[in-house]
Order: sequence, then structure tokens, then C-alpha cells
Amino acid sequence: MKFIHTADIHWGMNPDSDKPWSRDRAQAIRDTFSETVRQAKLKDVDFLFVAGDLFHRQPLLRDLKELNYLFSTIPGIQVVIIAGNHDRIRPNSALRSFSWCSNVTWLMEETPTVAVFEKQNVDITGFSYHTAEITEPLLKDIAPPATSRIHILLAHGGDHSHLPLDKKHLSNAGFSYAALGHIHKSELAPDFSYAYPGSPEPLDKTETGQHGILYGEISPSSRQVVRLEFIPLSQAQYIPLVIHVTPATTNSELTSRIFDEASRRGLEHIYRFRIRGMRDPDIQFDLNPLEKQIQVIEIIDESEPQYDFSRLFAEHPGDMIGFYIRALQKEEMSSVEKKALYYGIDALLCTTDERR
Repeated sequence: MKFIHTADIHWGMNPDSDKPWSRDRAQAIRDTFSETVRQAKLKDVDFLFVAGDLFHRQPLLRDLKELNYLFSTIPGIQVVIIAGNHDRIRPNSALRSFSWCSNVTWLMEETPTVAVFEKQNVDITGFSYHTAEITEPLLKDIAPPATSRIHILLAHGGDHSHLPLDKKHLSNAGFSYAALGHIHKSELAPDFSYAYPGSPEPLDKTETGQHGILYGEISPSSRQVVRLEFIPLSQAQYIPLVIHVTPATTNSELTSRIFDEASRRGLEHIYRFRIRGMRDPDIQFDLNPLEKQIQVIEIIDESEPQYDFSRLFAEHPGDMIGFYIRALQKEEMSSVEKKALYYGIDALLCTTDERR
């Protein structure tokens, strides 16, 4: 039995909503899910598992129609879906009355239920969220049906507010495979007994690294996963980079270096830069023009001005500058104390009235 496992698509989300590329990221979510469906067809799988948060919020009717069309293009593949905390089943949800194509099965109940697929010799256990949180460990006593079929579990959670679960128990519960969702970073059990595929597209700056889906194969005889592999699909990545500077580094040089680093890795990606090291006190880095050339989600300037405090104190032993250095400087300083010293000295040096 072959399958593709995905989760946390968040169809309808606009990542980085305050950035000019937000609309492109929203489209990437839709395009990557379309590619997921295409991969299911290319690999001729038996099942496509969606382990929650297919939608970012309650879906509109047009969203359901769009996805139903995608699923209709793979009529020979069984699509099995549960709702997560974001697209939970509400009393007025359009999901309750929508007519899906015949190969789509939603496990909408609030407690574990079993869908039987006789042709594929597979039992699938799962349930959907009806509330924003599930704090009870509902899977602590979960077990597959007492049949000789392949047993699959679909579940969405893994933290204290969203279905706390014991991964060791899942490995020993008797399921052939537990298809999990909610954690946006991929994680595969060493024995392939469970896995998180992660979100197919990264959804914010903290979701670094590759994103995609999982492809797996289960032996009909052993009813164990014999192959499980991650397939990268995301159109962009959030890439954190550290750029080191020296007192000789100019603003133009730093801008050029950052652009070169981004170009080398790919301008389709989204970057978060940290600037570290000692800089010339007379230089304040202005990197705003970079936003016209590359996608920069954040620039954190952790560089420190290289002041010669001994020389400054010798030149200003009796004025505000000397007093400030004497009051704040010490051998062991926290980052906050360093910033207070640097910012204060910078302000005093720029204020001629204070230097008299």
C-alpha cells in the first residue's frame, strides 16, 4: 500500500501579511497543495492522508469547491482528512453539508472513529477537532481494530494544548502507521511507525529549512512501513544568516555582502539577517534599500561600536561622558548593560551641549 502524508497546509493564510510578497506566499500555499495532489497521481498511491489544518480558518464555499476539484482529478486515490485546531468543525461549518467527490472521506467525529476500505484492506482511525484546544491525552489508550487489515491512525496534536501524546506509546499501539499533524517541522520515527510531515510551505520566519510532504509504502504481509521518505516541495525557504562586520566595514560593503549571500542561495527565498561584530562608531548601518532587491523578513543589528573607553575617559574625566563611563563600565557586562553604555555614549558624543 502506497500513500502520501501531508498536514498543516493552511489554505487561505496570508503569511507575512505586512510584506509585499504576502500575496505570493498565499498563492504558493495553494500551488504547493496542487503539486501534492499531482505527486499522489504521479506516484500512483492508494491514499492521500491530510492530518489536520487543511484550512487556515473556516473555509468558504469557494475554497471547498476548489479543493473538491483537485481531489476529483485523482479519482482512483482515497483522500482521508481530519480537521485540526484551525479548521475545526463548528456547528455552522460549511464542511458539514458539503458534498465531496466519492474518493474523499472526512473523519468529522469528535471521538475516534474507524473508516474501513475493503478494497485496499485498510482500516483508518481518526477524529477531528471541534474546539480550539484539546488538552486531554485522548490517544493514551488508543488501539487499532482487531482485524487483519493494515491499520492507519490520523491525529493532529503533540503539545500540551493540542492533543498531548506519547510517541513511544504510538510506536507500540499496534498501528501500521500514525500520520500526525500540527507540528510544522518534519519528524520521522526511527522505525517509521509515526511521522509529522511538517507544513508543505513554511508559514513564518521561525519555520526554517526544507518543507514538503511524505511518501510511504506499507508491506501487505508484514503490515509495517517499509519505505518513508521526505519530498521537498516548498517554493521558498526562510533562511537565517549571520553576517560578521569589523570596524572597517562600510554600509555599502555590508549591503553588497548581504546581497551576494542571498543571490548565492536563491532570491526566491526569504531572509533573516543578524549582524554581529565590532563596527566603526561613526557608522550606522542602513539596509532598508535591500528590501527592493531581496525578500528580507528581518534584520537584527547586534553589532557593537568599537569605542576606546580608556581614551574617552582620559579626554573627559570631569564631564558627563567621563561620569557615564565610570558609572556603567565594568568587566562583566550583560548585553543590555552594553547597549545602555554604547547608546548613552553615542548620544552624549552627538550632543555638543552635554560635552561642555
